[in-house]
Amino acid sequence: MKSIIEQIDYWAINTPDTIAFQNSDYSLTYKTLKQQSDAIASWMIKNNFTNKPVIVYGHMQAEMISIFLGSVKAGCAYIPVDESIPFERLKKMITNSGANLLITPKDITLEFDSINIINFGELQKIIESTDLVKSLTDFNVKDDETFYIIYTSGSTGDPKGVQITEKNLRSFSNWILKDFNIYNGQRFLNQAPFSFDLSVMDLYPSLLSGGTLLAVEKSLIERPKALFEYLMESDIEVWTSTPSFIEMCMMNPNFSELLLPNLKTFLFCGEVLSNNSAKQLLSRFPKAEIYNTYGPTEATVAVTFVQITEEVINQYSPLPIGTPKDDTIIYIIDELGNPLPDGETGEIIIAGPSVSKGYLNNQLKTDAAYYQINGMRAYKTGDSGYFDHGLLFYKGRIDFQVKLHGYRIEIEDIENNIRRLPLVHSAVILPEMKDDKCLDLHCLVVVKEHDFEKEYHLTRFLKQELNKYMPTYMIPRKFSYLQTLPMTTNGKVDRKKLLEQTYQ
Repeated sequence: MKSIIEQIDYWAINTPDTIAFQNSDYSLTYKTLKQQSDAIASWMIKNNFTNKPVIVYGHMQAEMISIFLGSVKAGCAYIPVDESIPFERLKKMITNSGANLLITPKDITLEFDSINIINFGELQKIIESTDLVKSLTDFNVKDDETFYIIYTSGSTGDPKGVQITEKNLRSFSNWILKDFNIYNGQRFLNQAPFSFDLSVMDLYPSLLSGGTLLAVEKSLIERPKALFEYLMESDIEVWTSTPSFIEMCMMNPNFSELLLPNLKTFLFCGEVLSNNSAKQLLSRFPKAEIYNTYGPTEATVAVTFVQITEEVINQYSPLPIGTPKDDTIIYIIDELGNPLPDGETGEIIIAGPSVSKGYLNNQLKTDAAYYQINGMRAYKTGDSGYFDHGLLFYKGRIDFQVKLHGYRIEIEDIENNIRRLPLVHSAVILPEMKDDKCLDLHCLVVVKEHDFEKEYHLTRFLKQELNKYMPTYMIPRKFSYLQTLPMTTNGKVDRKKLLEQTYQ
């Protein structure tokens, strides 16, 4: 079996002029990708940057792909850091990772005492070099060695570096290429920045299958007209994004099969896909296959999937997150660690070859979240869910609960029910807190066109409709109506920004 690097380099030899990556300014062929990554790896080896992870700082520049692969070819894990990430957080990543090299394709000056920095000008000299190490394969990251590290939020405010091995990534990528009707040479959308692990869902399946990855940069997302012009010319065949991003796109009535006639596959992960969004998408792209997937960064992007059809939409609300991939087992356990039967809700435990080796330089957190089960590496997700006849359903974060008037309430449970209403486009619940106590629930909602003259008439109607799905104590008292919900650079709803805007 070829390694990930060997398979990507295969396309450089067999289809050298195929574009591997393209953004709004620049394109990179497989031949150039190999040349640049080989040159970067050779420079790193000759300058003894081979024993620690490498931080790659930027946004969606083409050279970032070359730096990722160059680092791995030199035997180093790479740490993708988007330019939107605050410097204080970047400092914490540098300290925690022990990285002694930061490479950026940006023409900027970064000042950190503890790390060597290669910026745009120096990087150009490196990638143009022909002074290469002859046997790079001897250095390549392999099997249980760490391929990349993605930092996620920690409850203490300190980011945690999730270590994904070459074997983890191979397990994930092989699954995507096998079970989602992906074939060689397709055109993939890249919506998520590289510091968000959703980007891995399009990056490596695309590169491993000789495809073309088309990046949608933040600057495009902020200009809807330019975004749709770019999409119209993109001829995308495989779409990977968060549900929030597709909901934003569907606010434009022109977002349909006429805009993207060759779009064959939708892959969603990172958030809950609502029935309304799925139904609308099916009507606009009747020939495309829509997949709902689920998984945490700690288990390499996603581990379950289900194709969303009219039958599934009509049968289930909320939608299922699917069945586990072939090499993975999912357990539902209670608070004492006992397995629960079909239909009972508990914590989702993932076991299999795509489960990470743990958090970088953080044994305490690793020991708390990972363990062995039946000879397999397992991860305690902190997510609540249950099985129903082999299909997994997500119930929300175990720690995303509030106690209101004596009732313990799942915030995401309420959001799922609100999204069921035909009039609702998207919605977020914010708990109103004082002295760590929840006083009430506030619903921020984007609605479709309606005939209500006054907002309070609309609110009364929505509350009446919610009575069909929820007990009265779960229905938010206050409703506010927005044109759109703000999104993070990762394409998820920006709850922090909503909190600031609402309660400033």
